[in-house]
Amino acid sequence: MAGRSDPVGRAARVRIIGGAWRRRWLPVAPVPGLRPSADAQRETLFNWLQPLLPGASVLDLFAGTGALGLEAASRGAGSVLLVEKSPAAAAQLEANCRLLGAGQVKVQQGDALRLLAQGPQAAGPAAFDIVFIDPPFAKGLIAPVLERLRGGGWLAPGARVYVEQESGLPAPSDWEILRERIGGQAHGLLLALPADSDGAGAPKAPGGRA
Repeated sequence: MAGRSDPVGRAARVRIIGGAWRRRWLPVAPVPGLRPSADAQRETLFNWLQPLLPGASVLDLFAGTGALGLEAASRGAGSVLLVEKSPAAAAQLEANCRLLGAGQVKVQQGDALRLLAQGPQAAGPAAFDIVFIDPPFAKGLIAPVLERLRGGGWLAPGARVYVEQESGLPAPSDWEILRERIGGQAHGLLLALPADSDGAGAPKAPGGRA
């Protein structure tokens, strides 16, 4: 969740907005560009996901501040893996997990694409129910991440994948768009593999797009 144009220090803390740790503020590492998704965007996302969260296995591939993965844990996810490339940001995530007593959350410092190339055995669970992809903007990371998720056995049946990308970019192809929301510079999309896909397909969620 890095790579926007915000200066270091603007997001000195991140707030969990729902669940067991609601209203808890957590420190953010002073890494350039690091910042969470906007509260309104996260609130919408977790309204979409709430029926699926209890007991779910969650993968947050560009964890950054931990806003998405820790929010999922707060709201009942059974296990959460936070993957973060920056050593400083990963160390802060570890400290925040200790502060919360978040035993269901694991932090893995490293490159998301490299992890995906190793297969799901490198991450723990056989497959994930929910995956968050909120990488640095303008790096071209979303397409290769989705490709490796699709063909690598990472997704459980009925899995949901949330992508946050720059507004104005085309939506990922070959995925079903269940929900979407544009807020400011960010375009959030909730995706699933089509039911006739070779991967873990899913029927369209009720309610249409936000």
